[in-house]
Amino acid sequence: MILKCIECGKEYDPKEVRYKCECGGLLEVLVDLDKVENVFDGKNITLWKYESFIPVEKRVSLNEGGTPLYRLENLQKELKMKELYVKNEGANPTGSFKDRGMTVGVSKALELGMDKVICASTGNTSASLAAYSAKAGIKSYVLVPSGKIALGKLAQAIVYGAKVVPIRGNFDDALRVVVEASKELGVYMLNSINPFRLEGQKTIAFEIFDQLGFVPDKVILPVGNAGNISAIWKGFKELYEVGFIDKLPQMIGIQAEGASPLAKAFKEGTFKPFEKPETVATAIRIGNPANWKKALKAVEESKGLLESVSDKEILNAQKLLASKEGIFVEPASASSLAGLIKLRDKIEDDESVVLITTGHGLKDPNIILENFRLPEPIEPSLEAFKEVL
Repeated sequence: MILKCIECGKEYDPKEVRYKCECGGLLEVLVDLDKVENVFDGKNITLWKYESFIPVEKRVSLNEGGTPLYRLENLQKELKMKELYVKNEGANPTGSFKDRGMTVGVSKALELGMDKVICASTGNTSASLAAYSAKAGIKSYVLVPSGKIALGKLAQAIVYGAKVVPIRGNFDDALRVVVEASKELGVYMLNSINPFRLEGQKTIAFEIFDQLGFVPDKVILPVGNAGNISAIWKGFKELYEVGFIDKLPQMIGIQAEGASPLAKAFKEGTFKPFEKPETVATAIRIGNPANWKKALKAVEESKGLLESVSDKEILNAQKLLASKEGIFVEPASASSLAGLIKLRDKIEDDESVVLITTGHGLKDPNIILENFRLPEPIEPSLEAFKEVL
């Protein structure tokens, strides 16, 4: 196992605390694929089932992974598709896919002898970091944009015992402080710029293959800081390189229009951060994704694409997924379905598609409640009830 720069190719010892190459490039963990085990039998699916692919020796776990993969039979029929699935990551211990990265990231922190961890967050990362730090018995610090974090996520970080520090600014401002703190104060950074975190998130690819028994034609997912799309692509590539699968999926990333620098870069050819990202999808309200180069590489290699959707399309998709399939996800998660609907004419009727939903709906219920008014109460009688039927 080594750490390798995706730009200049320089290699580093994985026992060194390092997040980027000396050239400024992002690092990637190269695991020894000669030692991986073929455990893909569709049974007993959890994240640590794939431990031979995971580059850590310690294990801090809350039984993450093993999230359900649903066949969306009602939406499949409505959208005139042959095979449509959703991988619901909101079923992880703290309610989001971030737990996959944190079980590996916090395990690596212990392995490196670190007793303090830190992250910048729009919410889900802070909740997950706090929970896994509590399990590991180490201190955690989370920096969040003041007034720009869903209360459900903030409550989690608080109750798990993290030191929560609001920042006057957005996520990108918070991340800048975290990067500086990791250099100067000896705290281990667990944002997705940390390559070991992505090693946990790549297991989404393993579970999709394990649960379906085949590789779907397309995987569609929300994109915020852009770690997940590159991690899932890495997972599929590793399966392909060892010969466990004989095809690769197209990766399709969806951003909210008000925070869509990657979708814009894909269409226009030049990456430029959004200085003031705005969207109701708080989990992907990020204007300068740290992993943008990895994400663009994943899309290019997979012959996929990046698209943006409006807040209205996101909220409509959130309601549609809940009312048609009984699956309640936070707004950011619904961007995957919104993207599918927008791109429907680019998808063949007989293709298999997996949507990734990244966080539970109760993480960010405010937008629902703000747009709903309870009717006036009725008298406690059957007659009164009949009148409102």
